[in-house]
Amino acid sequence: MDQPAAAMDSLLQALQVNIIPNQEYLLQGSVLDTAVQRVLHRLKGLCDNVESAPEQFSDYEACFSLGSPVTDQMQAQQQPPLFLRVIRKTSEPVDAGTPFQLRYIGNPELGDAKRPTLVRASFDIACSPTICDFLTEMGCQLKFEYTIRGYLFRKGRMKISVSKIFKINQEPISQSYLVELSVLAPSGHDSVAEDMRIFAEKLKPLVLLEKIDYKRLAQMGN
Repeated sequence: MDQPAAAMDSLLQALQVNIIPNQEYLLQGSVLDTAVQRVLHRLKGLCDNVESAPEQFSDYEACFSLGSPVTDQMQAQQQPPLFLRVIRKTSEPVDAGTPFQLRYIGNPELGDAKRPTLVRASFDIACSPTICDFLTEMGCQLKFEYTIRGYLFRKGRMKISVSKIFKINQEPISQSYLVELSVLAPSGHDSVAEDMRIFAEKLKPLVLLEKIDYKRLAQMGN
């Protein structure tokens, strides 16, 4: 068996036994600029490595969509476009060798309404700097791009980010910070959702982390 085939077989076996983190458990909220320092202070006390400063990050993100070729409106609603995100670190130092990352995030699962977190498929793939050209050649369209800067905390397997989103011209899109609590885990590890709910309770009333209903937001936007 050649090396690529062996690697593919290993990947398929890993997926079958659920050892690859392919699902993201997520809670989201926001906090005004004027109150973000209190949230950072609370997180520093709750998270690991409390004696060191939180990790800072700065990323460029571009979102591409690959739409369905169907022209019927009803079929188009049943087959939503595929969204892919290209991410590149912009923290210093940045050079031609800075790696790119291709991220696929699926639609939220329609599981138990009582589940405390949103759950969606998530895959990250390292890629070359030509990824944007490749996606364009594949027929993908650039929907939007932005930079995101903020702080990253960790509590066990949980990741907590407090970040601000900027337009490409460095103008902030709002006067608030996005707060996200997430865990990447293999399929079926729903017990992490309860751990996240308990941690989110400790951040109240500074920030309310919720299971966002994206379909409802889309309907409100229409």
